Amino acid sequence: MILSALLTSVGINLGLCFLFFTLYSILRKQPGNIHVYAPRLVAEGKSQRRNHFNLDRFLPSAGWVTRAWQLSEEDLLSTSGLDAVVFMRIFIFSLRVFTFAGIIGVFILLPINYLGNQLSIDFSDLPNKSLDSFSISNVDNGSNSYISSKRIACFYSSKPEPHQFTILVSGIPVSSGSRVGESVESFFTKYHPSTYLSHTVVRRTNKLQRVIDDAEKLYRTLGHLKSKKRTQQRFRRDGFLGLSGRRVDLLDQYEKKLEDLEDNLRMEQSSLAGEEVRAAFVSFKSRFGAAIALHIQQGIDPIEWVTEQAPEPQDVYWPFFSASFLKRWICKLVFVVAYILLTVSFLIPVVIVQGLTNLNQLEVWFPFLRGVLTITFVSQVITGYLPSLILQLFLSLVPPIMIIFSSMQGYISFSKIQKSACTKMLWFTIWNIFFANVLSGSVLYQVNIILEPKEIPKILAEVVPAQASFFIAYVVTSGWTSLSSEIFRTFPLICSFVKQHFTGNDGEEFQVPSIPYHKEIPTILFFGLLGVTYFFLAPLILPFLLVYFCLAYIVYRNQLLNVFAPKYETGGKFWPIVHNSTIFSLVLMHIIAIGIFGLKKLPLASSLTIPLPVLTLLFNEFCRKRFLPIFRDYSAECLINKDREDQRDPTMVEFRDKLVSAYQDPALKPIQYSGSIGRLKSPLLHSAVA
Repeated sequence: MILSALLTSVGINLGLCFLFFTLYSILRKQPGNIHVYAPRLVAEGKSQRRNHFNLDRFLPSAGWVTRAWQLSEEDLLSTSGLDAVVFMRIFIFSLRVFTFAGIIGVFILLPINYLGNQLSIDFSDLPNKSLDSFSISNVDNGSNSYISSKRIACFYSSKPEPHQFTILVSGIPVSSGSRVGESVESFFTKYHPSTYLSHTVVRRTNKLQRVIDDAEKLYRTLGHLKSKKRTQQRFRRDGFLGLSGRRVDLLDQYEKKLEDLEDNLRMEQSSLAGEEVRAAFVSFKSRFGAAIALHIQQGIDPIEWVTEQAPEPQDVYWPFFSASFLKRWICKLVFVVAYILLTVSFLIPVVIVQGLTNLNQLEVWFPFLRGVLTITFVSQVITGYLPSLILQLFLSLVPPIMIIFSSMQGYISFSKIQKSACTKMLWFTIWNIFFANVLSGSVLYQVNIILEPKEIPKILAEVVPAQASFFIAYVVTSGWTSLSSEIFRTFPLICSFVKQHFTGNDGEEFQVPSIPYHKEIPTILFFGLLGVTYFFLAPLILPFLLVYFCLAYIVYRNQLLNVFAPKYETGGKFWPIVHNSTIFSLVLMHIIAIGIFGLKKLPLASSLTIPLPVLTLLFNEFCRKRFLPIFRDYSAECLINKDREDQRDPTMVEFRDKLVSAYQDPALKPIQYSGSIGRLKSPLLHSAVA
């Protein structure tokens, strides 16, 4: 890719960013868009729709930047939880690293690369200069302690939560003639008499949940009908497609249907007493008592009385319990096959993208385009902007698929599903966007990596620098424009417009979204990998990365303040993923450096680089021993100190009373839809099931 093609891509993306940010600063102040750009504030009662005319509403402003910048970490922690703090810490960590790296790269390495003698230099033709001139191809031949301490501090300052006192027990043996609840009561009363409090047996409710979903849809439809201003819109004919038959009042018809569904639900709930799963949520009087039961094998048979930490009640993935063991086992096999097929099929857009970056290859594939490709601007758009855009569009389809894959693996909570999807998405991105792109130019390279592992440094040293220009354009397109699209909230804005102008919905019914960590964290970490890897290969990428991290820091603080609300909390458990990705990036950089110095006939430099990956892996092992246990479980010291504080808390009696029913399946709770249509004027933070 030549420099002018990169500048074309930068210009297009800068224009899109400016457009999106300008439109956002105007549209966010319009009364009809308050549920799009500030749903969290509306749900919390901190913002209301204002319909009076104000000229300032139609002028772009940057006041939202100031508010996002002034948000303190303590405020972020109290409103969005430790996961949000960890998320923003990734940007702070990246900014600190790449600011230092950018100074060295731009002012030292970039001039060295450009003034090398490997490639011919002609300053008069700089716009058409290949970006290889700014990479190492032109050189002659020859924050864990903070997060872990924050996690402990959050634990000490937290109020008692049900999941801190509860474990999930599965594989419960049941003798003939008895029930699961009786077995649980007998076992824990006998072996944990001083700490056992209560239990909740899990039941299969997948059929019941489908009925509840139907009732929920009907409930919303009724609320929509009652909100209509025109009475005649409530009437239609009961014949074919509403064109024939007698006229009926839809409101009366749907209310009768909803009452029938309620009666059916109550009957189904009462009949579920016998559909027990051999699993139960067991609660204890203290955190330390729950930890003892969690970490000690309960029965002689290791496959009976299996324990694991219970998630937060709102975090439980209830469909997990409705699947049989055989079904979950088959789903895991299906996941492996599907993941492999997805990885292989994603090579198709990668090959297409690599063909677009090479005009000569493109002319061979499509000879009829030769005349068009001779136009300078068209060729620059095709080689500089279009490849990364196509790759980003295909990649945007993957995160929902990863959520489906993770739910198939048998995780009991939404947070574990999201954490697993985050890991899958990260390595999928690294393989398909990084390695597949750098190796797609030659099948021989791919075969050699498998057959000749010793040649990996040499192969990577040859192919990675050649893709520097592509990844710079990718950072601009996938990074800058995606951030502006994130704050503009294109899809929610379109949906809101359609609902208000074509369905008659006044926008009062809305949901407060949660931040998709499984999508955002892999993107950030992948850009970090590009920065570490190309730090000395192509330092020109560093300024573009710094712009991305600066924009992302402001944009996501704004979104956490106004848009996203946490639905559950992992306690900062995404940070080990950040650590592992950073270690991998450093080792990859060291391996490429060894190969580069070998290609440049610098054996001494190559030899001196060999200890670096070893030292990095030793440091990683130290961190695993020192910090990783803190992210897995809390120590006995923390648990006992917190339990002693609870002994002086007068509200603990009330908390334990609520703990008894905290893990009741929402599908089994009493429901009352009819006669409460007015509740639809409140934000749908939770299901309408009480």
